[in-house]
Amino acid sequence: MLRPHRSQALSIEGPAGSLEALLEEPETGRGAAFGVVCHPHPLQGGTLENKVVHTLARALQGLGIPTLRFNYRGVGKSEGAYDEGIGETEDALAVVGAGRVRWPHASVWLLGFSFGGIVALRAAARLPAAGLVTVAPAIGRLAVGDRIPECPWLIVQGDSDEVVAPASVLEWARGLEAAPRVEVMAEAGHFYHGRLPELRQKVVRFVRETAPEITVDEAQDAAG
Repeated sequence: MLRPHRSQALSIEGPAGSLEALLEEPETGRGAAFGVVCHPHPLQGGTLENKVVHTLARALQGLGIPTLRFNYRGVGKSEGAYDEGIGETEDALAVVGAGRVRWPHASVWLLGFSFGGIVALRAAARLPAAGLVTVAPAIGRLAVGDRIPECPWLIVQGDSDEVVAPASVLEWARGLEAAPRVEVMAEAGHFYHGRLPELRQKVVRFVRETAPEITVDEAQDAAG
């Protein structure tokens, strides 16, 4: 399994002030893509250190893809204040912009968990994104917006989610004109306790199947 050889704390200029971010780059990679990972609700303890967010980032890193995790406005060292998902989406787009400066020829993947799943979805709808992964997206808790991404898209939803109603997510996904891939994890709760390796493998498999040209030859979808 490829592991990051560099982890660098960054300050990225956002629309409400500086954003705290963490860059992690694998030792081997083709530099053809990068990922931006969005964390859960900032008023409910969500930060870039969330374990599901970390798992999503590691899934990409294991495929040779560098990632940027970041704190929304008002979280950690990021300036500004909570903005009901609207400003947080702008924050995500600012981080994507910083990634494009660093990797000007790379495609971008958006990933997010819970509240961050909606932020990632809304950001991807405003970009020519290469792909989108939303884990337990907070359908019914945060407005999705009028635009739906056209890129390849994976939704992972636990059927024992105690925070986001699984039925609401699945019904909403079925009603989309361009249906995303939906994978239901049996007996998985909202925080995927004891199921993070399985979640990681699902993301790795989706990225490898969707964009094999951006993954390194020696990438493995093992957990760890």
